[in-house]
Parts: sequence; C-alpha cells; structure tokens
Amino acid sequence: MQTIISTIQGFAEKYMYWTINPQKVTATDVVEILIITVLFYHVLVWIKDTRAWMLFKGIIVILVFILVAAVFQMNTILWLASKTVNVAVIALAVIFQPELRKALDQLGRKKFVSALFEFGLQQDTGRFSDKTINELVKASFEMGKVKTGALIVVEQDIMLTEYERTGIDLDSILTSQLLINIFEKNTPLHDGAIIVRGDRVVSATCYLPLSDSMSISKELGTRHRAAIGISEVSDSLTIIVSEETGAVSVAKGGKIYRELTQDGLREQLKIIQNAEEKETSRLHSLQRRLRDVKKRHKSAN
Repeated sequence: MQTIISTIQGFAEKYMYWTINPQKVTATDVVEILIITVLFYHVLVWIKDTRAWMLFKGIIVILVFILVAAVFQMNTILWLASKTVNVAVIALAVIFQPELRKALDQLGRKKFVSALFEFGLQQDTGRFSDKTINELVKASFEMGKVKTGALIVVEQDIMLTEYERTGIDLDSILTSQLLINIFEKNTPLHDGAIIVRGDRVVSATCYLPLSDSMSISKELGTRHRAAIGISEVSDSLTIIVSEETGAVSVAKGGKIYRELTQDGLREQLKIIQNAEEKETSRLHSLQRRLRDVKKRHKSAN
C-alpha cells in the first residue's frame, strides 16, 4: 500500500514539474501513449465481456475508499489494506483463472495490426423492438400450450459472451417461428438455452451456470435453476417454459416470477426495454449538453 501511495505522489510531483517546466513531446512519447491506450482499451473490453466487469466496479469502490482513508490518514484502514492487498491479488487470479486463460488464448490468436484499429467498429447491440417483444410472448405461450420446454436469455448491459461461446452461433432475426423450431423436441438445437441480443438470436444450445441457492423450490428442475443462475451473475432476463406444466416464468436479479400471463410477460420485457431506452435518452441528453457548451464557448470567443 505504501508503494501505491508513493507511486501516486511521484506522478503528482512529475505533473507539477512538467506544468512548471513544459517538456517537448517527442515521437517516442506519442507512440508510447498510443501503445498504453490500446492495451488499456483491450483490457477494459475483456473485462466488459466477462463477469469481471461487476468485480471491477467493486474494486474501484474499494480503491476510492482507500484513497479517502489515505487523504484523512486513517492508519488502521491503511494497515489492513496493506496486509490484504497481496492475498487479494492471488485470490483474483484463482477466481478468474478460466477467464484469464481464455483472454491469453485469444491474445495469441489475435492479429495485432487489425486489432489496433478496432476502436468503434463493434456492433451496437441497441434495445430490442416492440416486434421482438410480441414475438417472444407469442412463441413462449405457443410452446407452453404443447408443453415444449424452452430457455430464452435476453441480454442487457452485461455481455454474455462467455456463455455465448458454449453454444452454436446463429445471428438470426428473432421470430416466433424460429424460436418454436429451435426448441422443438428431438431437434439438434433444442437442448440448452438461446441468447437474445437486441432483435437477434445470437447463439443456441448454450450452457448456463446453475444456481446453488437453497431457497429454490424442490419442484423446479434444472431449466429453472439455470435461469436463476444466469440472473445471479448478470442483469439478464430469462424466459422459462416448463416442459412438465407448460407454465411460463421469468428469472431476473436472482429471483423467479412463476406462471405469468401474456400481459405479465410483456410487462416484464417492457420494463427492461424502457430501462435501456432511458439510458439511451440520458446519453443523448449529455451529448446535447456538450454541444451546447461548445456553441457557447465558440460564441464567447
């Protein structure tokens, strides 16, 4: 911990020195900044595409708390932090060993020249449309009538890339006919879950983590336990159609809402659709404010 604090103080001293005595920026400095930027960007993308994203946000909160403790000289907290930091690093390496192995494997296969220019080229997932909601509701209750089991994961902010890789890539427009055909008994894709991103089915036959919660009813099977499990590690919404009863349920936030009506399912989908829409509206509002600030700055000059 003392090393971290000393490093921060060293950067602060260098910043003050450069401010007072500006140095000439060389081509080497520019290349160095670009390399660090690219590496930092790819680390953040990797974190965003795994369960490490939630952990990363928690670590930021802890670091801010430790920084506050350092500013106010809370010696007991700083002593505890210094004694646990080494153990925490080892624990993180053990917990995220599968994700780290996948990241290193992808790094070995990546073409570095093309990777340097990937900024902003990733597809925008966007929110799903009202048509997609209608197709999901229609397919769920059509399958429920004939007791066809189904597991449909609707992705939100947390990317489900690691679970998407366990299935078969589809990248197809979501329709009720497609969903019914996928989950038809004795077909190649009926076993496992599908992942929905925006208005598309991106993957089928995906394996989901099973919840180990003791509060889950014993009458619920593996399909329901998997739906609750994925909702515990992400912000996704999962639609479950029971193969035994034909009842339609929804799992989100580690909870399950059983035996929904068509209106109930539509309402649950509308909630997450509106949440994404509100987030987009806030982003557009921020962009408008930035443009207004720029216009005022130009007019003042």
